[in-house]
Amino acid sequence: MSNRLTNIIAVIILVSMFTLAITSMKDDSAIMDEVAHLPAGYSYLAQQDYRLNPEHPPLIKDLAAIPLLFMKINFPAQITSWTKDINGQWDFGFNFMYKFGNNADKMLFWGRLPILLLSLILGIFIFFWGRKLYGNTAALLALFLYAFSPNILAHSRFVTTDIAAAFGFFTAIFSFTNWLKKPDAKHTWLAGLFLGIALLMKFSTFMLLPLFLLLTIIWVFIQPIPKKKILWQLLLIYIIALLVMLPIYQYHVWKYPVAMQQRDIKFILASDQMKGLAKILVWMSDKPILRAYAQYIFGLAMVAQRATGGNTTYFLGDVSNQSWKTYFPIVYAIKEPPAMHLLTIITLIYLAIILPKKFYKLSSIKDWLENHFTEFNMLSFIALYWTSSITSNLNIGVRHILPTFPFIYLLVSGQVSKIFKHYYFSSTSVIPAEARLDSSPRFRIKCGMTQIILGILLLWYLSANLSIYPSYLAYFNELVGGAKNGYLYVVDSNLDWGQDLKRLAQWTEKNNIQKINVDYFGGGTPEYYLGDKFVPYHSHYGKQPGWLAVSATFYQTSRREPQTSYAWLDTLKPVTTIGYSIFVYDIK
Repeated sequence: MSNRLTNIIAVIILVSMFTLAITSMKDDSAIMDEVAHLPAGYSYLAQQDYRLNPEHPPLIKDLAAIPLLFMKINFPAQITSWTKDINGQWDFGFNFMYKFGNNADKMLFWGRLPILLLSLILGIFIFFWGRKLYGNTAALLALFLYAFSPNILAHSRFVTTDIAAAFGFFTAIFSFTNWLKKPDAKHTWLAGLFLGIALLMKFSTFMLLPLFLLLTIIWVFIQPIPKKKILWQLLLIYIIALLVMLPIYQYHVWKYPVAMQQRDIKFILASDQMKGLAKILVWMSDKPILRAYAQYIFGLAMVAQRATGGNTTYFLGDVSNQSWKTYFPIVYAIKEPPAMHLLTIITLIYLAIILPKKFYKLSSIKDWLENHFTEFNMLSFIALYWTSSITSNLNIGVRHILPTFPFIYLLVSGQVSKIFKHYYFSSTSVIPAEARLDSSPRFRIKCGMTQIILGILLLWYLSANLSIYPSYLAYFNELVGGAKNGYLYVVDSNLDWGQDLKRLAQWTEKNNIQKINVDYFGGGTPEYYLGDKFVPYHSHYGKQPGWLAVSATFYQTSRREPQTSYAWLDTLKPVTTIGYSIFVYDIK
């Protein structure tokens, strides 16, 4: 396939991704994290103050908030959550979005666009790295898997850090790998730049620092290059990354009162394990340059503290804030399309067949690493990230392993394209007969079957996307009976993050519902969309007659307290389910 045709197909795939994303988010209300991230981002740009949402780096929130600078925004500067509270992000966010005359839907739409554009740029990186490593076929396949993944599309449309983290990890590892292969000044600066950008996207990208050191040490042992020189260059990459971060963080703490920053650090890092670090950060916070780095380390410490404590989560009938080692493997198994799993299995079988033969021809593992160090880098990251996720207590969604998806798509596509090329070029007549591996009728049949199987899997994969449109967040595969059964396994950001509140309001309007009890989980407010139809409701109210709408997350997590849970609803059939995430009942 020519480069021109390949590029045209890639553009069609990206345009299709953009179209599906932007049309599907039209009726999505704010998910939980958006009510913290978007107002915080606006406060950073407008106030140069980092008192809100310090547990996430600022860059993705800044990008989302840029369109808001061109709107008429009423900033609630006098409310307590801004003037006095310590990280009053939730109260401030709900006030900012819904109680001060701002247009929440307009802010959400324009705030989500930069995230979607970042997702498209990540798709371009995947395409070009795929082409460089494996050729045009693999590049298109990897882009196809990425662009039409229900999970990628779901999170490409929200103001959260998940796509940002995927972008940061992928571009940093891409530029780092290029630097290892060609450690000149240009690639050194690019590696430092993208590492700095990654560190500004999400705190989990901090793991790139030890990962890059480890991979560099392995590389210098398999390559005849000056060890000291390459390690000094790695140090320079780290310094460049820190310099990239400095002006961003400096801007964000410019008008953040030092006394308030110190107060926040002392209060939030008050545990015995963090007190020593808190003292160091308080000392740094009134030093002009160190102050910016103190804020970064403060956020990093908050994330470590939260990961240790965990979140209350529903998983397979159990509600807990402890870690389940099987959580992410099971969630990945039921949230990714079956066609992707089959492509992965085909890849593993193919590698199981060819790798023993390749290792037999190689004199050592060193030779394999030298020839496949790019794949080794990707696999090392996937292994490190999955291990970190599985051992963490923070089990609240497949989105937490989303940064590994682009690498999985690229690695699988590379091997699938090799299988396809092997059979295709072994039987096609466009190359000389002596260059073909086989041209027998039996082999031609295998060639045709290979193409048919790949075509069926790709159509199946695409159908998974189209069948769940526009409710991408709620996608579950056929292994569990689809989205309608998803709530039986997991909730929260896997299914119900608050995205269907507007659709509930539309349903009540269409069905002329005058009053409805609502127990809603998410970043919207029922009174904003339902007006005086809304009646607040909670599980401990018990059974009351009338219309009742319950978010799947509250429906399941309420089981932690059996006496006041929604278990009594288990015997009732909902009148309807709004977007798979809000159950509506007519209680008699």
